[in-house]
Amino acid sequence: MVESFLKYIQWEKRYSAKTVRSYQTDLGQFSAFLLHTYDEALPEQASFPMIRSWIVSLVEQKLDAASVNRKIACLRSYYKFLLRQGTIAKNPTTKVTLLKTPKRLPHFVKEGDMVSLLDHQPLEETHEALRERVILEFLYGTGMRLSELIGLRDTHINLREGTVKVLGKRNKERIVPFPDSLCDLIKKYRGARDRDIEKKSHGQLLVTDTGDPLYPMWVQRLVKKKLAGAGVEKKSPHVLRHTYATHLLNKGAEINAVKDLLGHSSLAATQVYTHNSLEKLKKVFEQAHPKA
Repeated sequence: MVESFLKYIQWEKRYSAKTVRSYQTDLGQFSAFLLHTYDEALPEQASFPMIRSWIVSLVEQKLDAASVNRKIACLRSYYKFLLRQGTIAKNPTTKVTLLKTPKRLPHFVKEGDMVSLLDHQPLEETHEALRERVILEFLYGTGMRLSELIGLRDTHINLREGTVKVLGKRNKERIVPFPDSLCDLIKKYRGARDRDIEKKSHGQLLVTDTGDPLYPMWVQRLVKKKLAGAGVEKKSPHVLRHTYATHLLNKGAEINAVKDLLGHSSLAATQVYTHNSLEKLKKVFEQAHPKA
């Protein structure tokens, strides 16, 4: 049943490969716990007390709350699947509650630092230099995720309209506009790429020096290097996504529009970025209100 579940979330629910691997690991760990603690090898035979004792053991191992909650989410999905399949008559995770997690405000780059990073740096018109700038401009100019950036194909770019088709989580498509400055940059990058790099048939926009599709670790290393002097504690491609959302909201963008641009399925995921706008409103209040 575990194998059937993993195929279900991969092919029908279209979960990312990373999520599928994580769920596979979680269910393997849960199975091992059941076998060791209860001499029960099958997760579908587990009861609520068994599940609760596993969660307690994870907490006692000092596993952080977010990781425990992901494992709980995995079990919830698994037992819902078993219930739909008729394998079990009752869902044992109904009473399982998530652990409380501290609310972490997203890291972002200040507007002046971002402008300095992108506009005040000399740009050589080589494939390597143009590729680096295109990556930074796409991450900040569209707010796309790392996996979405890696998956970009030449056919996804509409230079005439100034838009890009983004393939998000669970293969959901969205159209995102990008700045006019990125149009010229893409043209220059493509020219340098087609001139200097051996062309291959995969159709990816971003390629390595050997013409193969760019991979996540390469982009992560680049962004970490480029954000070294940007005054942020965390340095990752996702920080540029946070920066994109924060700057849009600080400039008065409507939150539902930002939600659609980011590809969020619910407004709650977007609301985490409003803390920065609230700080701006507090300053206005303190400057203008007689009682402030």
